[in-house]
Amino acid sequence: MKKEKVPVRNSLLLLLTATIWGIAFVAQSVSMDYIGGFTFNAVRNLIGALTLLPVIWGLGKTKAPEEKKRIQASSDRKTLITGGICCGILLCFASNFQQFGIKYTSVGKAGFITACYIVIVPIIGIFLKKKCSPFIWIAVILSLCGLYLLCLTPGEGFAIGKGELLVLICAFLFSLHILTIDHFSPLVDGVKMSCIQFLVCGILSGIPALIFESPDLAGIFAAKIPVLYAGVMSCGVAYTLQIVGQKNMNPTVASLILSLESCISVIAGWLILGQNLSSREIFGCVLMFGAIILAQLPQKGTAF
Repeated sequence: MKKEKVPVRNSLLLLLTATIWGIAFVAQSVSMDYIGGFTFNAVRNLIGALTLLPVIWGLGKTKAPEEKKRIQASSDRKTLITGGICCGILLCFASNFQQFGIKYTSVGKAGFITACYIVIVPIIGIFLKKKCSPFIWIAVILSLCGLYLLCLTPGEGFAIGKGELLVLICAFLFSLHILTIDHFSPLVDGVKMSCIQFLVCGILSGIPALIFESPDLAGIFAAKIPVLYAGVMSCGVAYTLQIVGQKNMNPTVASLILSLESCISVIAGWLILGQNLSSREIFGCVLMFGAIILAQLPQKGTAF
């Protein structure tokens, strides 16, 4: 019974992660009126790293001596740093490709193409010898149909332009990010790895920000509310929940749950920005939730 509860708990953590990320689209949109994309990603990730420092200290105080010994035995410092750096580099490239891709394409196309990581993850997983049940593949198809209805309007073309190409690269990089977390999260302290990845991502994003955008404190302070939300909640809280939630989870199922970010971003736009949901978009949300439920059904004869 305990083994069955772990995926349910992890699924809820990933759903909460998707909710925080979905709302962060509103914060991201508002902040871009004041600061550039590299500056936004640099500041939010550095804030995310700082947010996790007291969390790491607090968790270290509450852990029993036996648990500390077990963690030290199962993950050395080299593995932790390696995992954090790898995740940070991938997160930096993925988030910045997405940020600038949105500038050159519609939000609907960007949302749909970014969500392609739910297809890319299992495809890459095949080469890594990860098994998926047939129901998960059906769930992938359902979720893609839902995202199509949710993100694209009838009559829109789907020619690959500059923006679409940048976001497609972003989707591939996020797929690698998910699989990298899947590899390192069972071996290391997830919160510490999350802190390292934000620090790496923030520093790497800060280099082009200083060169190309000349960030100033006035612009950053003007966008303080959305930047703080993106840094504390979207980075510090959500990415940590992702790392914790992905432990012992099929990365394909994890990516399906995280793809709800697209649905939630539309809902957040409706509630916060006053955007209306059409019946087509509501049906897309229904298909997405149906895909998540289908992917969570226990299957015999499969690895997950």
